[in-house]
Amino acid sequence: MTMALSNDIALTPAAAARVAAIAAKLGKAATLRLSVEGGGCSGFQYKFELADGVDGEDSLTQTDGVQLVVDPISLDLVRGASVDFVESLGGAAFRVTNPNAASGCGCGTSFSV
Repeated sequence: MTMALSNDIALTPAAAARVAAIAAKLGKAATLRLSVEGGGCSGFQYKFELADGVDGEDSLTQTDGVQLVVDPISLDLVRGASVDFVESLGGAAFRVTNPNAASGCGCGTSFSV
């Protein structure tokens, strides 16, 4: 099955490099799944995991050979977003810059619309 690449969400080169490193260490495919779940301190929270595969309804984007997949329900909440990997004194983490989020929280993993 060939999937069309989506322009609805972006994966930065820094995030792609981190996913590739984690996937190589675990012996898995370099495919990151972003999903949105209810919860967190602001109403919704981001969830990241290495995906075993791509479902037929997923949106897919690719950067430097690394895939980012998002299910259709989550995509409605993160359309236009960018997934980055940042390292700071506070630690290292994937960070979503989401234009749909009306507010967020200090942890950076929770948002409201």
